[in-house]
Amino acid sequence: MTEVPRPTCRVVRPADAYGGKQGLNYFAGIAAETVGSKGLCMHVVTIPPGARARAHLHEAHESAVYVLSGTARTWYGERLEHYADMGPGEMMYIPAGVPHLPANLGTEPCTAIIARTDPNEQESVVLLPDLDALAK
Repeated sequence: MTEVPRPTCRVVRPADAYGGKQGLNYFAGIAAETVGSKGLCMHVVTIPPGARARAHLHEAHESAVYVLSGTARTWYGERLEHYADMGPGEMMYIPAGVPHLPANLGTEPCTAIIARTDPNEQESVVLLPDLDALAK
């Protein structure tokens, strides 16, 4: 009889980063790919001044964002008709299936922690290129 390995705790160090479909670079944090997580993903993103992501949504997965430093604006809604500005210590909840586009309109980098209920970092990302120009 073959024994099944038991899950164990893992530390993820900030050495690895990757470019996401959304157009930003992410620290490869907690995900199915890095630690074998089954129900969540958590990583860090730093948005340089003047940079923005591509419009996208996450199918069937919720997201939470916590800003550590800097400021960000996130447009959201079916036609990105709404926006919210966030600063250090503030959080944002993004329901599953809601189009959104984060950007850094400030002069300092914006660093945030992002958590999602999808353990596979990029699998539920759906790009919405027809919405990119709507965020102004």
